[in-house]
Amino acid sequence: MSTAIAAFNDHRTLSGPEKVAALLLAMGKPLASRLLKHFDPAELKIITRSAAALGAVPITALETLVEELAQQFSRGVDLRGTAAEVESLLGSVLPPDQVAEIMSDVLGSSNSSTWVRLSGLPETDLAAYIGKEHPQTAALILARLTPEAAAKTLALLPRELRNALTRRMLGLRPVSEATIKILENKLRDDLLNGSPRDAGSNTQGRVADILNRMEPEQAEDVLSSIAEAKPIDVAAVRSKMFSFNDIVNLPQKSKSVLFDRVSTEQITMALRGTDTVFRDVVLSAVGARARRLIENELNGDGGSAKEIAAARRAISTTVLQLVALGEIELHAEAA
Repeated sequence: MSTAIAAFNDHRTLSGPEKVAALLLAMGKPLASRLLKHFDPAELKIITRSAAALGAVPITALETLVEELAQQFSRGVDLRGTAAEVESLLGSVLPPDQVAEIMSDVLGSSNSSTWVRLSGLPETDLAAYIGKEHPQTAALILARLTPEAAAKTLALLPRELRNALTRRMLGLRPVSEATIKILENKLRDDLLNGSPRDAGSNTQGRVADILNRMEPEQAEDVLSSIAEAKPIDVAAVRSKMFSFNDIVNLPQKSKSVLFDRVSTEQITMALRGTDTVFRDVVLSAVGARARRLIENELNGDGGSAKEIAAARRAISTTVLQLVALGEIELHAEAA
């Protein structure tokens, strides 16, 4: 291959690899595909990098480069090398994983790193953001996240929205590179380029989110440890935490929305072992029919300590999900 590149070095308008790239792009897939099979991976990367950055090549340069192809270009159409063009060309002779590896090396990490970084954000942040976007945009974002991040984010969304977005993902059509760029820039501004002042708050929220999912005794032990090392932070972390016992402090509207999303069986299980005052506060936000069913069930025995704890943790998680989506508030708005 090195001799092939050297053969074009007499034409100083383009560098050797650029001349090879221009020729391959000008040939089209059938002929270029036959030639590409003879390059090794290192050579393909050199050519691909040159082709992706080639830009416009005037007719005169092409005619000088290959005289025998002059008639093909006599129509006056200039050639433009782009990443999309060369990726399509490589795709005709190489398996998808090898094409992806080469294009990733050529384009650098600027595009892919955006989605990698987004996939590393807390799923509560992603769910809150996606829940406010147009469904088609939300589906496109989810489709470009890592499968693990997308799954965790979808799990936090309301059932109807989760199902609708999944259906939309199945129906997504190819999106132009320019549109993806616009979306990436917006996501970087909205989610990734937060000010340093916000970083502490985000970290505290993340820690609180983790502690919310731990056993109460373990969470309290961690908080005690934080209080010793960073007493200023512990109050901020506690303000973002939520346990089942905090349900009574939710605004009435928030309680109504919450218990509209939770099954009566789950409420019944979670209320076992609670006192009458606590039950009355909770059941005041439940519909009359559901309240009667729950009260009847609570009159009987049932449910192990493990099942009760699981139900309470599930309800607490639902609260946090609804808060992240902006559907409920933890505290009543100041008058």
